[in-house]
Amino acid sequence: MNPDWKDFLRANGARFNEEIVGDFGNLSTELMAARDATIISPLSHLGLIECVGEDARSFLQNQLTSDVNHLEIGSAQHSSWCSPKGRMLASFILFRSEASSSYLAMLSADLEEFIQKRLQIYVLRSKVKIENRSIDHEFFGLSGPQADSALKNAGITPPSAPMQSATFDNGTVIRLDNARHVVIVASGAAPSLWQKLTDHATPAGTPVWQWLDIAAGIPRIEDATKEAFVPQMANLDKIGGVSFQKGCYPGQEVVARTRYLGKVKRHLYRVHADTAIAAGMPISSATDPTQPCGQIANAAPSPAGGHEGLAVILEGSLENSVLRANLPDGNSIALTNISIVGE
Repeated sequence: MNPDWKDFLRANGARFNEEIVGDFGNLSTELMAARDATIISPLSHLGLIECVGEDARSFLQNQLTSDVNHLEIGSAQHSSWCSPKGRMLASFILFRSEASSSYLAMLSADLEEFIQKRLQIYVLRSKVKIENRSIDHEFFGLSGPQADSALKNAGITPPSAPMQSATFDNGTVIRLDNARHVVIVASGAAPSLWQKLTDHATPAGTPVWQWLDIAAGIPRIEDATKEAFVPQMANLDKIGGVSFQKGCYPGQEVVARTRYLGKVKRHLYRVHADTAIAAGMPISSATDPTQPCGQIANAAPSPAGGHEGLAVILEGSLENSVLRANLPDGNSIALTNISIVGE
């Protein structure tokens, strides 16, 4: 995070947990507000990689699970990059700048350096540069019934449909769904834009936005879960992040075979716990506590108390059994209110 931006947020009430804004004074109140009101959150848990050059499109088409060839300016798409074994190394929201040779991938910040360096290995003779753009950009999440009004008040025309993007002076806004937008803005312009948006939106800590992602059923691969899931386990195919018509990419045979042979035995669920859970925690069942049957993908504090999460769980594990998230110290936490995402 840019030091000037961090100082600005702190001066405006932000309380930090390392590089993440934990809250603006009262996380419980901010979580409650996110259910019905309009909130704005700093998203320093996200990073941005740019792939630029005349071969950028073909390079990404040969690496990512989505159909990059059909990504138009003004659109965005979910995507991922897999290992040769078909396990996701990272998940992205991919979009194009107005310069047709430039593609930008928003991902978990703790994977940014790893993914940038590893993608660079595959460039070879392609006319492509892979650059870190987090160093000169900041991210906001804007959610709620007045989100469009907040953007218009700041002189930004919001995209009209989900997974569309629009550029403005110094940045880009991506509409995720009917209520939520991500704003990516040059660091130097971030403070003034934040002040304009907060005329219509209440500041909220980053965990609030993470809870909104979980409520929407949108998983995000973090360092703790890289190489843990085939894309279909995390529903990436259901949100447009996997193309089964495009050509080869790393892990494509495994991903395709998983689909055509119907061998997806692990699925994405929402879960609740009375105390904190975290990405990467293994899940076990009471009937077989020594054998993991799933893993927490993402987790965040809940407005209802406790924590909510997205978890990939082996089908059949819920039958006549209690599921528990296993802590590093050997203890475990009961998971409740378990429901499959997308049904």
